[in-house]
Amino acid sequence: MITKKQIIDTYKGYGEEITIATIGSHSALDICDGAKEEGFSTMVIARKDRASPYQKYFKTRKNRGCVDKLIIHDEYSEMKKDVPALKKENTIFVPNRSFTSYVDLDWIEKDFDIPIFGSRKLLRVEEERDFYTLLKEAKLPYPKHYKSPEEIDSLVIVKLPHAKMRKERGFFTAASYEEYKEKTAQLEKTGVIKEEDLKKAIIEKYIIGPVFNFDFFYSPLEKEIELLGVDWRFESSLDGFVRLPASQQLTLQGKQRNPIYTVVGHNLATVRESLLPKVFDMAEKFVEHTKKDHELIGPFCLQTVVDENMDFYIYDVAVRIGGGTNVHIWNGHPYGNMLHRERMSTGRRIALEINTAREQERIDEVLS
Repeated sequence: MITKKQIIDTYKGYGEEITIATIGSHSALDICDGAKEEGFSTMVIARKDRASPYQKYFKTRKNRGCVDKLIIHDEYSEMKKDVPALKKENTIFVPNRSFTSYVDLDWIEKDFDIPIFGSRKLLRVEEERDFYTLLKEAKLPYPKHYKSPEEIDSLVIVKLPHAKMRKERGFFTAASYEEYKEKTAQLEKTGVIKEEDLKKAIIEKYIIGPVFNFDFFYSPLEKEIELLGVDWRFESSLDGFVRLPASQQLTLQGKQRNPIYTVVGHNLATVRESLLPKVFDMAEKFVEHTKKDHELIGPFCLQTVVDENMDFYIYDVAVRIGGGTNVHIWNGHPYGNMLHRERMSTGRRIALEINTAREQERIDEVLS
């Protein structure tokens, strides 16, 4: 692992004008918009097939746009050769999901000596789905896990990667072992899942209820947790599937019988105020536990479902900026705006923390 000293030495070699950089995917526009609001230059490293929004539609010109500089590659992994250019631009890098999905984690930990805003250590925990261990140790609620499909005694969701789109989901539900066998056979036949992936799949009790992604921010400078906003997901064919009457769903054949859970967008949400104590309690426990080993810095997201008893269950964790924060670009998050008394998106909150750390000469507390 790259040491804190190496990172701070890199930062000390920078000039006054700092550039905020990120991968051109996921939440790049939120990061760039927030950085511009706080007076930073911005840079996006994009894959050629995803570059047009940053290259053409949101590039900075006159009083428009938010992407100042752009590097384009055939594959994200090619950014390994960009380190000298990033240093030349005095870059602080903000990781998003695409960074850890498409760029080698070993390289990020051992060779990417660019200052990262956030915890470099926690990126592996998320990518290797070890957050369940964190949740268990922190005594946080998450859905029951089954050791084998033969144990299925109620509705479950089986979590594994899609056979072809490896960074997407091949999730499916089943209420019995018999249904599990039937669905796995069909999904293998239609090329949605692979048999070898089933051996490592997570079988998790399906909690019936609405989902809420809580977009938090932990400030090492203030030693405070902030709830910035809440979002929920649109998931490809699942959302169209559930809009059909049950009688129509039963007539679907082949691939259409099993909806796809690929996230394609997000929407804004709030929660009833009587539930907020539970929400903050989960965040406090999570942050307190991560302090032991992982130095949580900045944005994180607890992805939850709430049941009929008003109890929350955490089914996923993001230890960096969440994908749903884009719903708050420019207008800010409802809770973040209320707290800061001005528009406060996650992107802007990141940039504000960097500015504050520089002013207070505490930059080492927010970089890794």
